[in-house]
Formats: sequence, C-alpha cells, structure tokens
Amino acid sequence: MKNSMRFAFNTADLSRILWGATMLTIPVTSFRWFPFLGEGTLVRPLAMYPLALLIPLLLIQWRRRKVKLGWANALIPLGALILFIVAVTCLGALIDPVPLRGQIYSGRAIRALITISIGLAFFISAIWMNKNEDDLRFTVRWLFAGLCLDIAWSGLQAVTYYTELLDREMVAHWQLAFSVRELIRTNRISGMAYEPAWLAGQFATIFIPFLFASVLTNFRVTRLKWLEPVLLVLSMLTLLATYSRGGLLITLAVMGLTFLFFGRSVLRAIWNWFMNGFNKLLDILVRVVLIGAIAGSLTGSLVFLNQKDIFRRILDFNAASLSEYMVNIEAGARGAYMTSAFAEFEDHPLTGVGLGASGFYMYQNLPDWSLTTVPEIAKQLDPSNRLYPNPKNLYIRLLAETGLIGFILFLAFQFHILGDMLGLLRRKETWVRFALVAGVFAWLAITFYNFTQDSLTTPNIWLVPGVLVGLSGWNAVPTLDKET
Repeated sequence: MKNSMRFAFNTADLSRILWGATMLTIPVTSFRWFPFLGEGTLVRPLAMYPLALLIPLLLIQWRRRKVKLGWANALIPLGALILFIVAVTCLGALIDPVPLRGQIYSGRAIRALITISIGLAFFISAIWMNKNEDDLRFTVRWLFAGLCLDIAWSGLQAVTYYTELLDREMVAHWQLAFSVRELIRTNRISGMAYEPAWLAGQFATIFIPFLFASVLTNFRVTRLKWLEPVLLVLSMLTLLATYSRGGLLITLAVMGLTFLFFGRSVLRAIWNWFMNGFNKLLDILVRVVLIGAIAGSLTGSLVFLNQKDIFRRILDFNAASLSEYMVNIEAGARGAYMTSAFAEFEDHPLTGVGLGASGFYMYQNLPDWSLTTVPEIAKQLDPSNRLYPNPKNLYIRLLAETGLIGFILFLAFQFHILGDMLGLLRRKETWVRFALVAGVFAWLAITFYNFTQDSLTTPNIWLVPGVLVGLSGWNAVPTLDKET
C-alpha cells in the first residue's frame, strides 16, 4: 500500500511540485550558484533548476503513458524560426569575424543557441503544464507566492536605503548569497533581479498582467478577495521605486490599452455610479475623497519620480538633434549600440551575421557622435575592458543576427501567439476572460519591452505566452509504444 502511494505521488504530484517551484523562483534572475558560467553571464534564472528536472520527468511520464503532452500550432512558426537561426548561425561562421576580447565566433554562437534553448524550455513547459482552469490557478498562485517574496525583499531594500534600521553592508551580503550583484548604489529598488530595469520588466510582463486582469474581470485565484488588489497596489509602488523609465511607461501604456480593449463596460459602470451619486451629502463626500485620493496619488508619484535626474531630463528638449537628446536623458549608449547593430543589418540584410555574433562588429560601426559625448562608450573602448557589447534591442538584434528573414519569422511567431490568445474570445467562462486579459496585457508589454532588452533567455518573454498558448487549445502528442 505504501509503495503504491509513493509511486502515485512520484508520478502524479512531482511534476506539479517542480512547476510550482519554477514559478516561485521566477523573481531570481541572476542566481550566483550556476556552474560553468563566466562573470559576463548575467541572465541566470534560478527557475532553471526545477525546470531542468521537470522537463525530463514529463518526457518520462509521457513515454510511460502517464501524461499527455500538448502540441500547439504556435510551435510550427517557432520551429521554422529555430531552424533558420541554426542555419544562419552556421552560415555566419563563413564570415569568420576577428576575435574580440578573448571571444571567438564559435563560442558566442554556441552560447547564443544555449540561451535560446533555455527560453524555449520555459515556453514549452508552460504549454505542457497549463491545459485548463485548475492548471492556470495553480500556476498563478505560485507566481503570486514568488511575487510576495519579491515584494518583501524589495521592502527590505527600501528600509535599508531610506532608514537607519538595517546596515547596508549586511543586507548587501545577504543579497550576494543568491545574486551575482549586491545592492544598487543609487537607492533604486532591484528586488531579487539583477537591476531595477529587470525587476520592472518582470512586473510589466509577468506579475501585473495577472493582477490587473484579476481586478478588471473580478476573477480570483484564491479565496482571499483582497489579495490581488493589494498585490497590484504594492506592485505599482515597487515599480515606482525602481525608477525604471521603460518599465513605468510600458506598464502605464499597456494598462490604458488593455482597459480600452476590455474594460469599457467597467468604465461605463464606474461613470454611471459616479454620476448617480450626487443626491446625498455622504455620497458626494465619498466622491470628493476619491477624487482627492487619485489626484494625491498621481501628484505624489510625480514628486517621487522627480527626485531622480533621469526623469527630470525626459522633458528637457533643449537639444539640437535626436542624438543629443538621447545623451541628455542618459540613453546615449543605448542609442549608439542600436545604431551600430542596425548598421550590421544593412551590411547583411537577408541572413544577418549569425546568432550571438553582433558584438564582433559593433565597435567598428559606432556612430561618430557617441565616441566623444558618451562616457559609457569611452569605457567600453578601453583596451582593458573585457565586456562584450550587445544591441540593447531584441528587434534590432534579430535584424543584425538573423536578417530580415529571421525577423519576419519572429514576427510571425509572435502574431500566431496573439491569434491563439484572441481565439479564447469564443469561450464565455469567467476564468477564460481573466486569462485572455492577462495574456493580451502581457503580449503588449512584451512587444514594448523588447525595444529595451535583447535577451532570448529571460522568462519574461516566454512564460505568459506559453501559458496562454497551452490554454487556447492543444493536441496531445502521440505516446511512443513501449516496444519502440
């Protein structure tokens, strides 16, 4: 009896435990304890550990006919993209670029292919582990558990930065126990991520989509009706504390778009409630207090953000050119890298230079204005610097490394995912509408987010799309016969 119960536990529950652990550890982006990785490898998701156990377990269970694994149609354009990437990466070896700071083409190509394999692991496992409402609830609950840990650690950082209750060096040592980077010196909250911008990206593409969808559709994944609204408020406060311009603008813009697409009935209900409540003094006071609270929150947020030069300079248009404006708002280095990578695309428009190889050509294509006005570029050009440059924009990176064909295949994959999400409109269940709103929010956020990052490893761009593709409908992969 005990043996049969143990076997049942191993086959039925272990995969869920590992998937829950994957969701719980999503916030840790740069885990210190990874073997065989150099100092330059910053994207190190802790979630890779449980995921590395989960995928072989699922395959074994599928082989033994204990589970059915999903085959989604979105894997067809994705497969075409991967095959093309492998082909152009092999082709890029014929160009044979000059080694840069100890890096050679084959090493960068293998590294790049491994990184995209990690991203694919998140995407495919999300499809396999999310087939119905129960799976979705399980996934989101454990995501929220990880979010709670992330918010708690962010709060600890805030206490360290803005009070004398905790010693900064002591908290820095705590953080170095799991992260490759200690506390940010500029008093910007980074949570369990490598840097504030990464934390903001997580909130915009993973956590806030589900929180916003829960509030908008009034769907809850737990019995605690107050949990999602409270977590949404805390998430927005944490997002403010990152001082990430991209993260804040993306989140606010996508909130507005998602509300426009899916919240018009809610907006009408709010408007009717507001306009029909001026008959009693108490109702009038409630509305006045509400307006005051909203205005106060907006004013307080603007005052808080105005403490940093990176926000004050956004509205300073006293510049003679776009490049000068980019330098003034401390985005000159990012603009220079993107300009350089785009020049690589112009030299190799159809197939690019091979995945991971854009850095070999970037220094020779840097724009003239960046050589004298951007301190970061000057540091990069120092012969003692060992950093390998990157484009800072996923779309431009794909153009430079896979050419126009690879870029079109990537867009086809992305729009196929959106089509799968919108296919959920045919279903009228409340939980389906919740998933749809969260999915569209995440898709829009990822679309904008990719203008500010160039990593194919980060779970941010794979996780929620994989969940929605899994929920949108899948076909079981045939199980191999035991004799084969």
